[in-house]
Amino acid sequence: MGLFQYRNMRWFLLCSLVVLVSCGTVSKEKSQEANPEFVINEEKKPCPGVIEWIDFVMIDGILYFHNNDQAVPAENIGERIGEVSYMLNEHACADHVTANGDAAFLPIGTDIYELKGYKSHFRVVADHKMYQVSENPNAKTMGGLLDIEGKVKKVSLESGNDGSVIGDFPQEIATEFVNELLPLTYVGFDEVYQKAKHETGIFLRVHLQDGTSFRMVYYSKANAFSAGAFGTEKLGTLITSQRKQLKAAAGL
Repeated sequence: MGLFQYRNMRWFLLCSLVVLVSCGTVSKEKSQEANPEFVINEEKKPCPGVIEWIDFVMIDGILYFHNNDQAVPAENIGERIGEVSYMLNEHACADHVTANGDAAFLPIGTDIYELKGYKSHFRVVADHKMYQVSENPNAKTMGGLLDIEGKVKKVSLESGNDGSVIGDFPQEIATEFVNELLPLTYVGFDEVYQKAKHETGIFLRVHLQDGTSFRMVYYSKANAFSAGAFGTEKLGTLITSQRKQLKAAAGL
């Protein structure tokens, strides 16, 4: 089992979802350019089993996942920052070592752009689709991973069963949540997994002012976030108390 598949299996298992995840391997240290014969041989050999990739792209050492099904309007697309150099779907096997320029489904030559209003280390655009950061080895804090300061509209609690909204944090609590979240040290998902792998998470959704949103999973026992950080005591108390109040108000 490759690291890319392994990380995503852990992600969805921790979220208590039953999802068929992708096969593949992510590595920032190796590149196709360093070993072109690897790519040539890889394309010729038959792959055992069926591979279902998660829609991702990697550029500048940052791994992004497709975030939103709505097409990005042309007026929201910024400067070109790169292009796809290899498409894994129907070309790569599960032992492929992912490198800059790789994408699951985007054809070779697909341009990658900035998304206006966001730093490119957080979100990019390719084929009019928005991709949001999953892993960034250059990030030092959650604020360095997530470009959301001053852009959060609200924070919601979601059901772990069907993803439905249970309730919204009061505005002042949502602001406090973001203020506590962004300074946290970014350690990456692997380190969080070691502490939270046996936990069922609390599902949160962060809604941004442009109408988009993304999910975060919080593990109360480990006091950790799936995005790759450990929380403070204050932040842990804030989340668990709001969860209790919102579930009670919803009759759950």
